[in-house]
Amino acid sequence: MNHRVVLCQALTGFMFLFCVNPGHATTTGHAKTHAHTSKRTHHAAAAARSPAGGAPVVLTSQPGTSLDKEARRLNAEDMAAAARHKERPLVLIGSAPLSTSGGSMALFVQVQSASLCGSAGCSTDVYLKRGNDWDKILDSVSGPIELMSTSHGGMKDIVVDGTDRWVWKNNTYVDTIVAQDVPGLKDSIEQHQAQMRKHGKSSSR
Repeated sequence: MNHRVVLCQALTGFMFLFCVNPGHATTTGHAKTHAHTSKRTHHAAAAARSPAGGAPVVLTSQPGTSLDKEARRLNAEDMAAAARHKERPLVLIGSAPLSTSGGSMALFVQVQSASLCGSAGCSTDVYLKRGNDWDKILDSVSGPIELMSTSHGGMKDIVVDGTDRWVWKNNTYVDTIVAQDVPGLKDSIEQHQAQMRKHGKSSSR
């Protein structure tokens, strides 16, 4: 079975454009969404296609389903924060197996609202079912998500936004983009912080 995830981008304000998973009806629960033409939806879906050659993860609105309820529970703080801004956030979800054996189902969740989405777009969290609960294994990444054919530790590599590769290590996903260790940088930062604290104390006297 070819598992794909639909990743949708938030538009300005409260208008949202959905990428539709072909062959499956998508219920948005947002009346304004129906005003978008199929042509615009097609272009949005094309934009979400894999730039890294992996299998795109498809996120859709699935109100009332068990996964939607779990997603809202896992993101209760974000939902409450949006409510304080008088917003009704849109919850997009998807699921796909992460292990090379086809098991270890993951839950992909993106909560969209004007206050939660920044200049980089809306972020996505990834959870893995362990026992009776979901553990977060990838936190707040922005951009299209792809599941790669390559793997580490029996789990598929994940590529975010075309170039940012995450690999499985110590029961979670870790970013392979690591800042270079510049000699003396840590000492320099610590000295600067110490000087700032010293000057702060002096000026407060």
